[in-house]
Amino acid sequence: MEAQKHQPGILFASFKLPCGVTLKNRIAKSAMSDSLGDGTGHPTPEQCRLYQRWAEGGLAVAIVGEVQGNSGCAEKPGNLVLNETSDLDRFRVLAKNGSEHGALLWLQLGHAGALAYTPTSTPKGPSALDLPGLSCIEMTTAEIRQLPAEFAKTARVAQQAGFGGVQIHAAHGFLLSQFLSPLFNKRSDEYGGALANRMRLLLASIEATRAAVGPQFPIAVKLNSSDQLEGGFDEHDALEVVAALDQSTVDLIDISGGTYFPGAKAASDGTRQGPYFLDFAKRARAVTTKPLMLTGGFKTRAQAEDAVASGAVDIVGLARALVLEPSLPDLWKANQKLEPDFPRFADAPEGGITAWYTMRLTEIGADQETPNVGELGLAIRDYEARDKARTEVWLRHFAYGGLGQA
Repeated sequence: MEAQKHQPGILFASFKLPCGVTLKNRIAKSAMSDSLGDGTGHPTPEQCRLYQRWAEGGLAVAIVGEVQGNSGCAEKPGNLVLNETSDLDRFRVLAKNGSEHGALLWLQLGHAGALAYTPTSTPKGPSALDLPGLSCIEMTTAEIRQLPAEFAKTARVAQQAGFGGVQIHAAHGFLLSQFLSPLFNKRSDEYGGALANRMRLLLASIEATRAAVGPQFPIAVKLNSSDQLEGGFDEHDALEVVAALDQSTVDLIDISGGTYFPGAKAASDGTRQGPYFLDFAKRARAVTTKPLMLTGGFKTRAQAEDAVASGAVDIVGLARALVLEPSLPDLWKANQKLEPDFPRFADAPEGGITAWYTMRLTEIGADQETPNVGELGLAIRDYEARDKARTEVWLRHFAYGGLGQA
């Protein structure tokens, strides 16, 4: 009865996207900011090996988080920057490694907006902000109108480099998420006010990207179920956006939630058990026929099986679970490691747990991970030191607004 309830085989059934591309199973590595770029916007050997490890581990698709179209809007100095000035041969190695064993490797089209890394950027958002720990200037209408073409151009270069698809990032408080949120979008032009205006940039970006890559190239969107902030983008708004996406050419809607604005608590750092946004996914299913992916809080095979078996979602997005066990899909298929051991950190500072997981990604990419959790403080120091070193490389390479800027 237990096996029938959880239907373990359901995670390993193939799934065909609307564009015609088939995923070999229902397990995805969700986008994470792995911070493994070299500081010039290019992949490192460790990053190429990391995505090869995940492909070897049996997943259907992995998504590289926060890939920028230019150097002026990056979230971290370890982000990738992909445009016509990039060395495509280096990106082709990443695409090839991440596409082994029938896996697909997609790039997440990012723009940090107000959350752009201040040592290398001048943060800009839909509206000017002057808050503790966060300030930005307002984007001009002309700057906003050119953004869909920038996303489209990055997607087209990704396609040329051999990547299997793209995801447009409209979650977690980054630029397109900022436009969707009435808390951070106070504009009075065609991009502000009513939700139809606040989602205008997202829909235009999808349309431009589809025109650039053609009908058979996967395009996903990552969307917040809510900002989890009072006065922000809420579930009612999110359902309206999902309904609008149903009329678009996207192939997959990846549901997540929360924001990285300073002081906001990340869902992944909490104590809540189980998939965080499953109830919303069930509501979203009622307003769209698009395939749905759910990211956030999956910790066991049973949880993943139940989510897919319920019909609420088609694809399960794993992040930290795959950092702990890069071969988790194959282990699950072999009835092993059904519940990975998640480390617990007491009194972790803001961003500290993210730093620990990010540094473990580095170990995996170097084939040097161990079962030991290690000291959180050391991981934070190493993470901060690497950011500092790559910031210096970034500033030299891009000349603070020179090469690579749109």
